[in-house]
Amino acid sequence: MRNLHKYLSIALAGLLLASCSGERNIYSGEEYVMFADTLKTYPVMNDVEWFSVPVVSTVTRDYDRTFGVEIIDSESNATETLHYTLRSNTVTIKAGETRADVMVHGIYDNIGPADSLGFTLSLVMPESLVMPGMGRKARVVLMKSCPFEIEGFTGWCVLSSTFLQTYNPTRSYQRLVRTEKHPQKDNTIICRNWMKEGYDVEIVFSTEDPMSPLVTVPEDQVMSDEGSFFGMAHGDDRILVKTSPLAESFFYPCGNYLYLWTQMYVRNLTEEIGTVGNFYTVMEWVSDEEAARLAREGMEM
Repeated sequence: MRNLHKYLSIALAGLLLASCSGERNIYSGEEYVMFADTLKTYPVMNDVEWFSVPVVSTVTRDYDRTFGVEIIDSESNATETLHYTLRSNTVTIKAGETRADVMVHGIYDNIGPADSLGFTLSLVMPESLVMPGMGRKARVVLMKSCPFEIEGFTGWCVLSSTFLQTYNPTRSYQRLVRTEKHPQKDNTIICRNWMKEGYDVEIVFSTEDPMSPLVTVPEDQVMSDEGSFFGMAHGDDRILVKTSPLAESFFYPCGNYLYLWTQMYVRNLTEEIGTVGNFYTVMEWVSDEEAARLAREGMEM
């Protein structure tokens, strides 16, 4: 099924390009109409009024084609008029075109940062237009996308890391870390005493795509001496850190926390000795009062 969807997407992309270029040739193959994506997550942003759920056809016609758009309540946990609204309950593919758009308004104020909400749309059309194996439905998932404010990632945070769980002599996997906005670099914070006192690490936020809020750790930053965690030096007595190639790392502006995959490694001056491993770290920002309470209860800093 996934391969079929892939090949259909390539074919439909070619048809869409031809339509956009002004060519009005009638495709002589079978006519099928479907949603371009049968499952997709869409960001609901405070400053964006509508988003589009595309409907596509395998052929062009020299007349308009209008189809009904039905909400399947039994397959939805998002509520119409509370969490979203549709601009229209019909969609029209214009003559000579292969695409139309179901326009959806996500109601930003009624969706929580941790909500998992979605609804199912179905095209009302003759069975002969339903492509075998594709169906007529689409699952629309709503994700609240808050505006990025770097100040939400400054101050005290609770750091929990599998690196500390593995190598910390005290076996504590959590510590309190103080972060601040970088004075010269955009969308960058400095984590003071990140894994070890005396060693600061920078984290960079990528904010271009609201559906892909990534964070990265620039390579060759020194996160600790080797002796503090390994008991001896295998290289030049520095543990270096960078973004792990194994998985992407994300931040969540609505909740002010991030999930970070990093790779720790050791060098001997310019020659890399080896990789310590790839480790998972969660950083969650807390109030000064909460940080003070955790410090009183003995959390490392």
